[in-house]
Amino acid sequence: MPARAGWRPVAGSPRRVGAPRVGPVSRMDKVFKAYDVRGTVPDQLDADMCRAIGRAMARFAGVPQILVARDMRESGVELAAAFSDGVRAEGVDVTDLGMASTDFLYFASGHLDAPGAMFTASHNPAQYNGLKMCLSGARPIGRDTGLADIEAEAEKLLGEPTPPLAGSWRELDLLQAWADHVVSFVDVASLRPLKVVADTANGMGGLVVPIVFARLPFSVEILFPELDGTFPNHPADPIQPENLVALKQAVLEQGADVGLAFDGDADRVFLVDEKAEPVSGSLTTALVAASMLTKHPGETVLYNLICSHVVPEVVTEMGGTAVRTQVGHSIIKKVMAETGAVFGGEHSGHYYYRDNFRADSGIITALLVLELLSQSDQPLSALLQPFKRYADSGEINTEVVSPAATVAAIAEAERAAGASIDRLDGLTVEHADWWYNVRPSNTEPLLRLNVEARTPELCAAHVAEVQKLIAANAGLAADPT
Repeated sequence: MPARAGWRPVAGSPRRVGAPRVGPVSRMDKVFKAYDVRGTVPDQLDADMCRAIGRAMARFAGVPQILVARDMRESGVELAAAFSDGVRAEGVDVTDLGMASTDFLYFASGHLDAPGAMFTASHNPAQYNGLKMCLSGARPIGRDTGLADIEAEAEKLLGEPTPPLAGSWRELDLLQAWADHVVSFVDVASLRPLKVVADTANGMGGLVVPIVFARLPFSVEILFPELDGTFPNHPADPIQPENLVALKQAVLEQGADVGLAFDGDADRVFLVDEKAEPVSGSLTTALVAASMLTKHPGETVLYNLICSHVVPEVVTEMGGTAVRTQVGHSIIKKVMAETGAVFGGEHSGHYYYRDNFRADSGIITALLVLELLSQSDQPLSALLQPFKRYADSGEINTEVVSPAATVAAIAEAERAAGASIDRLDGLTVEHADWWYNVRPSNTEPLLRLNVEARTPELCAAHVAEVQKLIAANAGLAADPT
């Protein structure tokens, strides 16, 4: 496989965000992850913890107002109310946006220039809930950009009496303003009456998709639009093929031009083409990158390091600059600010836009793809064909004793064999005609493996090769020092 054309790595430490911490694990440690807060309710995450987190965020943000929103999970009502009380106990006002998608919360943060907290566990099962937090202007809060500070402060406040609520509380409806913003990303006059099926999986897409699509000429059928945090039909995790079965069937039965699969908080979207074939996040990144570079010639595009090599190739071919980043929204948003990138994509279905306050949005991505289809006489499968250059394994997870120790051992073996490696995020190994990345999970004792090669046969063979290497080192019991 040729070297990545037109890409440059981001400078900085290759230390993995969210690496295991030394010392006893507290209640807060169990729910504070690399980029958000997440756990089962109420045994791991409860109202008292959310009240303390609200107080800690109010102290950290140091502003007069914080926005609060939640998804459709029943536990979100109590948790968001407790968080709001914590914010108000610090003399900070709360603006309650009600039920919302995460990308809507990010829009509100940018639109109102205020920090925000979204209560959601995204694609996780019903017993989970959590928080995604941002600063004013939708600036990210990750472990290295404030989340660790909020955790430490919340840990100190947990169990303390809550002061009187000095801050005010108000409700605000910004859904129509949000819809105006989303639609502004496309030329409405160029759109034609395509047939669309959207599977919102009983998640927040059931709220925002109808509001946005009501303004557009598409014929849309929504599968499982009822907002139901118990997910009675299937999990709201579209990266898993088994959760696309109903959507694929509906696309074929209705002769739809495209299928859209949203996750629970609707900040991610996955595509299904007119033949009911799923489209990888990498191919969607390449497709949207080409579109954005047509509109914004010569700009910078970001892609995370598990994206297909086709992404930097397409960006370079379109005259743009491709910048490779670590995985994770807080990292990507930070690099977007540093580079001025117009767009960024992740293989996991997150797509980021400079003109969306550098935040990710599933529904903006959906509209951009529909705009491309409207302006072309080709179906989606044909539009994607030029980008289908490689075969990939998808993400393969393996449980190991110590992920960091296993990665270190694999790196040493590959280095001794003369392979080209880098440690930007986990371990990326480049061979002549294939490559792979293996990186520790931020939350579990797992290694996440992604392999790409020229053909499906070669990809399968190399997956087996790397899995043998992982198995040979999976029992290492201690992280190297």
